[in-house]
Amino acid sequence: MKNKISKSRRSFIKSMAAGTFILSLSPLIGFSQVKGKQTSIVKRSGDKLLLGMVVFDGFQLLDTFGPLEMFGSLREKVDIIMIGQEHGNVKSSAGPSVVIDRTFNEINGLDILMIPGGGGTRREVNNQPFVEAFKKLAMETAHVASICTGAAILAKTGLIDGLKATTNKRAFKWATSQSDRVNWVKEARWVEDGKFFTSSGISAGTDMSLALIQKLFGHDEAIRIANGAEYEWNEDPHHDPFARLNGLVD
Repeated sequence: MKNKISKSRRSFIKSMAAGTFILSLSPLIGFSQVKGKQTSIVKRSGDKLLLGMVVFDGFQLLDTFGPLEMFGSLREKVDIIMIGQEHGNVKSSAGPSVVIDRTFNEINGLDILMIPGGGGTRREVNNQPFVEAFKKLAMETAHVASICTGAAILAKTGLIDGLKATTNKRAFKWATSQSDRVNWVKEARWVEDGKFFTSSGISAGTDMSLALIQKLFGHDEAIRIANGAEYEWNEDPHHDPFARLNGLVD
């Protein structure tokens, strides 16, 4: 049978011939855009989705690796890279460091883009080059998700102006002060609005990630992954006891 070359690979071959190849995995992986309400399961033929997790000094470990552990169970369907402003080691708020795979300048677009919270967000919201680079990449990406106070950086980009979003309930006042143009939801484990997912504090990012996996690959796949991790998935985005615990709702 005659082999067919996917559109993404034809584009890659042409760019190589033209001498315009950019160091990026995205032409090889492909880019999926889900249209409309984005409720159907994405079906890929041979290509994997590419997930990029943005990290910075002072990022929160569970914000980052809770979601990545869930997506890491989809090794045949998803590739994961760590993205940063510069190459090198990036230290978490707890101490352990990660190595950057690609800088913002080395990525054209992703299928999934995530950003965690952590103490470092209080610095990065004022790092304009970082915010602008994240904004550019988010604009080119089909699904964008923030965990915890990562929503503060997402809000700074202006991309969720007029949309619903949530964030860490213990840091709610500070995070929401980064933009008064976002419709902040006080009581929510996570919020989905258009292509954007935002989640509450720390462990909520894992619940949100399973919701995104359900959206992309189906409910059975999300349950399989949660069970495999012996994780009790909170499937209800409105179940948020921490909003009341932190005095945001009566």
